[in-house]
Amino acid sequence: MDALSGAEPRRARGRLGAASPGARAAGAPWARFSAWLECVCVVTFDLELGQALERTKGPIARTSPGTRRAGPALGVPGGSPASTLRAAGSLKLVYPSDFRLTDKEKSSICYLSFPDSHSGCLGDTQFSFRIRQCGGQRSPWHAEDRRYNSGAPVSLQREPAHYFGYVYFRQVKDSSVKRGYFQKSLVLVSRLPFVRLFQALLSLIAPEYFDKLAPCLEAVCNEIDQWPAPVPGQTLNLPVMGVVLQNLLPAPVVLTSVHELDLFRCFQPVLTHVQTLWELMLLGEPLVVLAPSPAMSSEMVLALISCLQPLKFCCDYRPYFTIHDSEFKEFTTRTQAPPNVVLGVTNPFFIKTLQHWPHILRVGEPKMSGDLPKQVKLKKPSRLKTLDTKPGLYTAYSAHLHRDKALLKRLLKGLQKKRPWDTQTALLRRHLLELTQSFIIPLEHYMASLMPLQKSITPWKTPPQIRPFRQDDFLRSLEHAGPQLTCILKGDWLGLYRRFFKSPHFDGWYRQRYKEMAHKLEALHLEAICEAQNIEAWMKDKSEVEVVDLVLKLREKLVQAQGHQLPVKEATLRRAQLYIETVIGSLPKDLQAVLCPP
Repeated sequence: MDALSGAEPRRARGRLGAASPGARAAGAPWARFSAWLECVCVVTFDLELGQALERTKGPIARTSPGTRRAGPALGVPGGSPASTLRAAGSLKLVYPSDFRLTDKEKSSICYLSFPDSHSGCLGDTQFSFRIRQCGGQRSPWHAEDRRYNSGAPVSLQREPAHYFGYVYFRQVKDSSVKRGYFQKSLVLVSRLPFVRLFQALLSLIAPEYFDKLAPCLEAVCNEIDQWPAPVPGQTLNLPVMGVVLQNLLPAPVVLTSVHELDLFRCFQPVLTHVQTLWELMLLGEPLVVLAPSPAMSSEMVLALISCLQPLKFCCDYRPYFTIHDSEFKEFTTRTQAPPNVVLGVTNPFFIKTLQHWPHILRVGEPKMSGDLPKQVKLKKPSRLKTLDTKPGLYTAYSAHLHRDKALLKRLLKGLQKKRPWDTQTALLRRHLLELTQSFIIPLEHYMASLMPLQKSITPWKTPPQIRPFRQDDFLRSLEHAGPQLTCILKGDWLGLYRRFFKSPHFDGWYRQRYKEMAHKLEALHLEAICEAQNIEAWMKDKSEVEVVDLVLKLREKLVQAQGHQLPVKEATLRRAQLYIETVIGSLPKDLQAVLCPP
C-alpha cells in the first residue's frame, strides 16, 4: 500500500487540544493504531433512544451519563424534509477506551453516521463525512505531526482541526427488532484523508463485525495497532482479518492509491461542466451538492475538491451534511454572504434553506451500467423554486475559460466504445492536473523571482527579506510567461487570476510558499555560518552580548532543523552544534553556566 504520506506513531490525547497525562510513548499500546485512526465507533439506532454510540462490554468502550429524547425513524423513506432525530442524547466512547470526544463531536458523529430519511438506503452503503474539531486546532503540534506533514503532499496532510468519518451503514429488515429494521453503522474516525484505504478496510471488517460484534472489533483494532506507520513513498503490507492490503501484485486486496476516487464515475453526469466546476473550486466559491444518497454526495464533494491537486484545497468542505450539524445555523444564515464551503446534502429541504447560495449542483439517481449518462444542464438560480428541482448546475457564474470540447468528445466516445473506466479516469485526471499546473506554474515562477539571490546571504548578517508579491507585476509577467505556454485552452486567464487573488486558495498558497521560502533562507543562512572558517576571528572584536546572541540564534535554527522545519543536511547540523560549543567555550565561566546549565 503506497501511503504517499508519512507519520510516526502519535500519542494519545486527553481532552482535545492537549496531550493527556498518560500520553502514549512511541512503543506504548495503541501508539501505532493512532498513526492511522483516532478511534473506531459503532453507532446504532434504537426506536426509543435514537442514535447512540453503542454500549459494549469489556474494554472496548466505557459509558458516560446523559439523557436523550426519542425521535422519528431514520433511514425509512416518506418522512417530512426534516424527519430526522432532534437530539443525539447520551453517547459512549469506543475503541480505544482512553480516546476522548466532546459531547458536540459525539453528537455530530451519531447524526452523520446515518443516511437522511429521504435517502432510503436499504442494504449496505458507504460514505464519509468531515466535522470540525470542537476544541479547535491541537496546539502545540507533536513532532510526529510535523514529520508526517513535511513528507506528505499538501492534499494528504493530516488535518489539524477536523476529523474524517468513514462510514459503513447497514439497514436490513429484521423482525426481531421492534421497528422492523436492523440499522447500524461502523465508523472509522481519522485525521487522514485516505478515503480509498479506509473504505476498503471497512468493506472487510464491517460485515464481519455485524455478525460477530465486539470480539471481532477488538481483534481488528489490535491488528491495526501492529501496522507500520505510513511513510512517504513506501509500499506497506497491512494485514487485517487474514487479508493483506497492499499495492503490489499478487495481493488479495490491491489498492493503487490510498485516497484517489474513481473520478470519471463521480463526474459522469456533469462532464460538460467539469471545467466550470474546476473554476468554482479554484475560486473557493460556496457550492451545495444535492444528491440522492450520502454515498453520492460524499463522493461528489471529495471528487470536486480533488480537482485542484496538487494545489491544496484551503476552504471548508463537508462530504455529508445534515440539518443537525453543529454548523447548520452558521452555514445557512442569510444575514451574511455564504461561507467558502462545499456542502454535500441529501435532504431537499436544503434547496429552500440555501436558495441564497450562488451555486447549487443537483445530481440525480445514477444510470444503469452501460447507459450514456444524461448530462445535467446549466440553469439560472432563479429556476430553484421547488423541492423536486430537476438535476442541473444552478449558477449565474460564467466560466472564464473555454470548454475543452475535444476532451469531452473523447470521453463520451469512450463510453460508447465501453473503454475501461480506469482509462477514462486517467484521461480526466490528467486533464485536471494539467489545467491546475498550467494555472499554478506562472505563480510559482513569479514567487521564485522574489527570493533573494544566494550570493547575498552572508554568515554574520541578517538574511535579506523576501520581496513582496505585487499582483500587477505578476499579471504583466503573464504576457511572456503565462499559462498559454503549457495549456491550449483559450479564455480570460487574466480575469481568472484576478478573482483567484481574492480567494482563500491564493492566501493559502501564498502563505505556504512564503513559509517554505523563509525556511529555505534560514537554512541557507545556517549553511553560510557553518561554512565560514573564521568564527574565532569574528568573535575577537565582538561584545559578549553579540556572541551570546549568535549562540541563541544558532540554537533556534538548530531546533527548527531538528524539527524537520529547515531543509538542511546532517553534516550542517553537526557543524552547527560544534560551532555552538566553540562559541560558548570562549565565554566567561558564569555565562557558560547560564547557557549550559548542569
